[in-house]
Amino acid sequence: MRVGKRRIIIIGDRVLIRPDDSAEKSPAGLYLPPTVREKEDVWGGVVVEVGPGLPVSDPNSVEEEPWKTTGNTVRYIPPQAETGDYALFLKKASVEINVEEKKYLIVPQAAILVVIRDEITT
Repeated sequence: MRVGKRRIIIIGDRVLIRPDDSAEKSPAGLYLPPTVREKEDVWGGVVVEVGPGLPVSDPNSVEEEPWKTTGNTVRYIPPQAETGDYALFLKKASVEINVEEKKYLIVPQAAILVVIRDEITT
């Protein structure tokens, strides 16, 4: 993802989220109870970029000396969140960054509680 002159590359199973600063209702139509908002345990935001996922070894490459393998193919378990989703996540697991004066949060896939995705019907 590009922000100004910089390119942001998300690593592993992490997700880049633009936080939703509105207090009452999320753009996805969710209302968070006052007790949750007061504690700020759960935050919401729009997913703007996702990493490739968790890297896994190739199950077909079982050898006696795995360090001698020559293949450079990396396989990933993709994250469930997708760009454009609205995500509710645990605030304390997030890391805040500022790029070009814009606030973003980096959140591991495991800290995301739910995603809301617009379904396209044809």
